[in-house]
Amino acid sequence: MTNHGMVHIATRHSVEEALGKLQTILKTKGIPIFALIDHSGEAAKVGMEMHPTKLLIFGNPKGGTPLMLAAPTIAIDLPLKILIWEDDQGKIWVTYNTTEYLAERHQLPANLAQNIAFLATLAATVAE
Repeated sequence: MTNHGMVHIATRHSVEEALGKLQTILKTKGIPIFALIDHSGEAAKVGMEMHPTKLLIFGNPKGGTPLMLAAPTIAIDLPLKILIWEDDQGKIWVTYNTTEYLAERHQLPANLAQNIAFLATLAATVAE
């Protein structure tokens, strides 16, 4: 499912399982993980209940820096992110911004957009 530049891929994995799979793939490929934001965990800290929702922020300066040099505004969308979340029906989703959306949004040259094109394959692998 695609919506406003985002792709949502259903997975049979739990949020934690999908997140672990994503982290393992990134570590194996030597891609730095910059942050894990546990939105649902933070909500619980203030007494609010939220379905499991976690955002992993990662990237490679070798691939991202040329993008930011060509189109400085892409820095608002980099490092890359994958959101893993549970909806109201208990279905788990892996969500990311498409390369096409990011390229259009920031007018990236086609030869540089390929630096982030792996995101679709990565998300699909995590979801399977």
